[in-house]
Amino acid sequence: MSIRLIKLLVGLSFAVFLSGCAADPVWAPDADIERVTYRHNGPPKLTLFTMVNVRSGAGAHTSMMINASQRVIWDPSGSFAHETIPERNDVLFGANPRMVDFYTRYHARETFYVIVQEVEVPAATAEKALQLAMANGAVGNAFCAHSTAGILRQLPGFGSIPQQMYPNKLSAAFGKIPGVTSRTLREDDSDDNSHVLRDYDPTTGTLN
Repeated sequence: MSIRLIKLLVGLSFAVFLSGCAADPVWAPDADIERVTYRHNGPPKLTLFTMVNVRSGAGAHTSMMINASQRVIWDPSGSFAHETIPERNDVLFGANPRMVDFYTRYHARETFYVIVQEVEVPAATAEKALQLAMANGAVGNAFCAHSTAGILRQLPGFGSIPQQMYPNKLSAAFGKIPGVTSRTLREDDSDDNSHVLRDYDPTTGTLN
């Protein structure tokens, strides 16, 4: 088999792989977003969430909270969804303290913990991150870290972030940015976290 034919087959296989990972677009109405829009009074900030498998130590998911003119969570190819939280593609709106606690508790359980890394940034940098996330579109399965790295690399001061696929490697690179602080969230809830979505009361921020 010629090298040219091998390259052609590899290219076709990759195209099929990408088409299989195509994400379904979600587009909440303007009225729903306006109803929940949240503006946090803290400094402009980026918060990287890395979900890690307790047993293997492997990174399972990457997402990022952006505190700019409004606070949202960029959740590429994420499984988190609730009828009270509007989403446009992979941007979750209304990231008030109740919603953020709900989001992290959904991911932290006996089989996964969450690394939370925060860094304050200039307002213009946070706003650019917000606009890039909103313009990105829905992300295919397994491309959460890749797409997040792609956003970060376009921001001033984050050019050292490598473009790659692995949540743990992205977390390590993000941790080298000056000013980043880190903490770990752990829960002992069952691995079946469907009850978190089912029982959440958005008016109180508690689980029934």
